Amino acid sequence: MAPKYPQILFQNRKPGRIATLEEYRQSGGYQALTAILEKYSDKDVQEEIAEARLLGRGGAAFPAGTKLMSVADDAPFPRYIVCNADEMEPGTFKDRVLIHTDPHMIIEGIIIAGYAVMAEKGIIFIRPEYESGARIFDREIEIARKAGYLGKNILGSNYSLDIVVHRSAGRYICGEVTAQLNALMGKRPNPMQPPPYPTERGLWGLPTVLSNVETFACIPHIIKNGSEWFKGLAKTETGAGTKIFCVSGKVKRPGCFELPIGTRLSEIIEEHAGGMIGGSEFKACLPGGASTPFLPPKYYDIEMDFDTLRNAGSRLGTGAIMVFDHKTCLVAATLNLTEFFVRESCGWCTPCREGLPYIRDLLWRIENGEGKEEFLPMLDRMRRHLWRAYCAFAPGAVSPLEGLLSHFEDELREHISQGKCPFKSI
Repeated sequence: MAPKYPQILFQNRKPGRIATLEEYRQSGGYQALTAILEKYSDKDVQEEIAEARLLGRGGAAFPAGTKLMSVADDAPFPRYIVCNADEMEPGTFKDRVLIHTDPHMIIEGIIIAGYAVMAEKGIIFIRPEYESGARIFDREIEIARKAGYLGKNILGSNYSLDIVVHRSAGRYICGEVTAQLNALMGKRPNPMQPPPYPTERGLWGLPTVLSNVETFACIPHIIKNGSEWFKGLAKTETGAGTKIFCVSGKVKRPGCFELPIGTRLSEIIEEHAGGMIGGSEFKACLPGGASTPFLPPKYYDIEMDFDTLRNAGSRLGTGAIMVFDHKTCLVAATLNLTEFFVRESCGWCTPCREGLPYIRDLLWRIENGEGKEEFLPMLDRMRRHLWRAYCAFAPGAVSPLEGLLSHFEDELREHISQGKCPFKSI
């Protein structure tokens, strides 16, 4: 089936193999890099990305241009550019698909972003389960280097950058920016509380820009086609660009789909993911991965944009849509997610270390017929306490619980009143 919308990040997507360097160049690859080295200053690149309103695609949605601009002109050298390919958010697999589709698009994006801050060293931080992706990067980086796109005096210019692949030891917390920097320096991956921010003092005390795989993949297209073109790809006025949505759960055709920012949730599920599986009715979804709040049926037609989801009390996050049907117990689903976050907490601060196991215990009791009415205000208090944690891990971990309490409190009460999970007999 031909894609309904223009494919930008997936333009070279082929079944079962990655695009070669020559195929990437035939589609316009490395034209943006050539152009900036010939006629753009580092500030020109920063301004073009900022004007495009590119928001980080790794979950935090921080403006990519603002991040680049925050590296001071007089900042010391060497400067670092880091690509976060740690993708350990449950339900999220877009970066893996991108790596296995068009690795040179990501590599070119890293080089251009590196040029924007005059970085000399690039690092791709990748999770251990993505060993095939790490090998792809190792091979294609060497190919790019031999072609003159990496190394000393890239394409005969005065700019030099090289990239290495760093295989993570493997913890979810390593996806947090400052924890990832600690991991790269061989330290325990606990988060660091800014200021100073990494763009001022990051790796080994030097300026460091860290962004997501999908974010870097957008950059060559912005430079080649312009910021107005990029903003025009979105369906909403507040949006910009396309987004890779990875859909899983109770749908007929789970997978990754590149669609305009602002595409409605109903369209994503019904047209691109093939609709709900037979005998299922939409009950809820996590719209942006495991660390976003549930969306109930009243938001089934919502525009999938950063602003619209924020106004609905949720987040676009990574764009990983996890779909639940009417036969699914959302108490059990929230308990399952909480178990994951309990295991992956770094244990650095009290709200996360103590609060998450406490929430897990209450949810386990409710799910297993030991729930009491007083557990509900206790869950609500603990939910609020976790927002006082040291980093964004705990607020993300408690997001499904927030959605459960806001939209499905009746389901919690039904567990308590019946003294069992009402879904186990369905």
